[in-house]
Amino acid sequence: MTKRLRRTLATVALACVAVTGTTGWAAGSAQTAVTGPPPGTAAWRAEGSPGQRLPDPATARPERVAAYFARLDGTERHALAHRHPLVVGNLDGAPVRLRYEANRSALRNALRRARATAEDLSRGTEERHKARSAVRRYASLLAPGRRILAFDPRGRGQVAEAYGELSTARHTAVIVPGSDIDLGTYDRRGPNRYGTPAGMAQSLHRATEHRAGARTAVVAWTGYTTPVGLGPDAATARLAEAGAPRLARFLRGLSAADVAAPTVLCHSYGSVVCGAAAHTVTAEDAAGLVLFGSPGTGARSAAALGTPVPVWAARAEDDWISHVPGVRLLGLGHGTAPTDPGFGARVLSADGARGHTGYLRPGTASLANFASVTLGSYEAVHCAARGCTDGL
Repeated sequence: MTKRLRRTLATVALACVAVTGTTGWAAGSAQTAVTGPPPGTAAWRAEGSPGQRLPDPATARPERVAAYFARLDGTERHALAHRHPLVVGNLDGAPVRLRYEANRSALRNALRRARATAEDLSRGTEERHKARSAVRRYASLLAPGRRILAFDPRGRGQVAEAYGELSTARHTAVIVPGSDIDLGTYDRRGPNRYGTPAGMAQSLHRATEHRAGARTAVVAWTGYTTPVGLGPDAATARLAEAGAPRLARFLRGLSAADVAAPTVLCHSYGSVVCGAAAHTVTAEDAAGLVLFGSPGTGARSAAALGTPVPVWAARAEDDWISHVPGVRLLGLGHGTAPTDPGFGARVLSADGARGHTGYLRPGTASLANFASVTLGSYEAVHCAARGCTDGL
């Protein structure tokens, strides 16, 4: 075997361990990406007259959706949300508060079905156990004050939740998580809570609200099928490429609904999703990208991402992701790390952050910096050594 071939094989082996994600090293299993329009789309499409067709969830641009709802009165909007909660609740471009209403209705329906299954003695033990877990999960999401912006029970489940009121916020952010996150894990409690999208969003919202008053909002977006553990899904861009159009459409939907352009914070494998979506993200869709704990984005440089918005990056000193090789070979690996000097991102200080999931823990420089970027307070940003070269 030649030296070059040995080096190539070693690189492939290292690439295979790229990106476990949020919860550590574990064996991975292949996932089937949830794509396409939301459940209930067939019934939605069947409603309406030829001259008054409802916007197709699969093809209508968010701007078209927003224009359609703008023509309806309050009674008509609420009626649609009641009849088609899973469609309206996931329809990018629909009014934000109407989506909250629709998703509460969808969750109540899902809760009733789960309770019926859990209490049905003719069902198997495992099925009833899963139903009881679903009951607890749905009941938690229905707690007073929660703003559920998206809910899709298919597969492992997807959800998006807003902290703060999006419709009135002057500054907003969207958290895009990495591996091992789904409907059942996105808001789990415990010592790793700041590694979950809900925990990250809550922490960032508190930090921005403290500095800017109540006019901020942060969305925890679990809107794509994430990899599970360590395996080919984590080491390749397959699931990221399936999730990228969903993220781009979600961001465009916020813009169409007159939500202030968010800073998009992409953690771990989530930065691969953001990298795949970046070329479609405009200044109207986002105020900036923050890539943290990233194994790479699939692009060689910030410029190669093809987005006009500022690109920031951060990595904790002891984050194990730093041991992932910055390679992309035979479809494995995610290329140059965004904190690499040659990538061209503005590298933020992450002092105080510990491990792969501690970036938004209170008291860290990374949380303070992410809050400053979200608020547009660039003068308050603290860069890593030689991290910012353009005066910021």
